[in-house]
Amino acid sequence: MNKERPELVNLVNKNTTDVEKFQNEVLRPIIKMQHHLLIAFFENYLQKRKIDFKVLSEEKKKLKIKSIFEKDINFKNLILGIVAGHFSVDEYLSYKQRSSEFNKRILQIIIQRLQNSILEIKI
Repeated sequence: MNKERPELVNLVNKNTTDVEKFQNEVLRPIIKMQHHLLIAFFENYLQKRKIDFKVLSEEKKKLKIKSIFEKDINFKNLILGIVAGHFSVDEYLSYKQRSSEFNKRILQIIIQRLQNSILEIKI
C-alpha cells in the first residue's frame, strides 16, 4: 500500500526557521499520515501492559499518555522509528544534524495528537 503524505498548507512562510520548516514540511505530514497506526500502537501498548484506559477521566488519560512517553524509552523509540522510517535520504541527513531537537518535536506533536484523539482510543 502506497501512502502519500498529506499536504499541510500555510505552515511555512519567509520568517520560518529551518527547524520549523522541517517540522512543518516533513514531520507533521508524516505524523498525520501515520495517525491511525500511532493509535493502533498506543492501544497495543495499553493492552500489553494491562492499563485500563477506559476507566480514567479525560484529564487522567491525557496525563497517562504524557507519562508513558516520558517513562518508557523503548516505546518512545519505537514511535520515533515509525516517523523516521518515512524519511527520504535527504530528509534523514537533515534530521540527523539536529536529531535531539527533532525527536523532542516529534514526541510533542504525537503526545498532543494522542491527547486530542482520546475518543479514538478504544482500549
